[in-house]
Amino acid sequence: MNPILAEQVTMLMRAVAKDIVLPRFQQLASEDIAEKAPGDIVTIVDHASEERIAEGLTKLLPEARIVGEEGAAENPELLETLDRGMIWLIDPLDGTSNFAEGRAPFALMIALLADSEAQAGWIFDPLTPRICYAARGQGAYLNGERIASHTSPHSQPLAALGLHFMDEDRQQAFANRADGTLTIVPIPRCAGEQYPRVALGQNDIALFAKSYPYDHAAGVLFLEEAGGKTAWPDGDAYSVARRDPDLLSAATPELWDWAAEILFG
Repeated sequence: MNPILAEQVTMLMRAVAKDIVLPRFQQLASEDIAEKAPGDIVTIVDHASEERIAEGLTKLLPEARIVGEEGAAENPELLETLDRGMIWLIDPLDGTSNFAEGRAPFALMIALLADSEAQAGWIFDPLTPRICYAARGQGAYLNGERIASHTSPHSQPLAALGLHFMDEDRQQAFANRADGTLTIVPIPRCAGEQYPRVALGQNDIALFAKSYPYDHAAGVLFLEEAGGKTAWPDGDAYSVARRDPDLLSAATPELWDWAAEILFG
């Protein structure tokens, strides 16, 4: 990844957060929030952020196509093209529910794909402000400092399981499997926060019940470049083309194997 391009993307995210996202934080009116699907909300900030990010990325790399979360909501066929060519994949406001409720965390996320494989990923937390960046084969960086993932010091690994997205039977099944071996901790309702937590040892394991590509492409690359692992229950590596539930992440490959045996074995 060209370091100049990487920095330009970071600067774009900071500008969008400053100009569009933060001025609306805790300032949304009821008419600024809508439901695009049952239980899935969108705000005027999501749309404005995506438009501004898309405009900026097009100027930086005109040959790459744009696929954003809100554009894909209006035209789902866009998600079927992620395996072809260069694509900027945008989540303009991850953690929209948190943002609409006036609380942290929330994030902006961008991944650069080449024939479905993430080449670079950015996760920006406007409130801290923390930038997580990774480039394939070049490592993972937190605010410019290279990091390596590690497990927490707890005797029972800390597992953030996305149970509230599941029906009651599946919730109970996973809770039973984890009982006595994993300590279940609350999820942040923001993938842009969850992946850094695993990479930084704040959580050891994360189970995602939803696998929209714009929620995961950047975070998966960041965690893997830090030394962690994300894969499907059958052990296959994450792919933006696959939409299955139960995407599992862990701070190390060994911990992933152990957690997969407990949760799926």
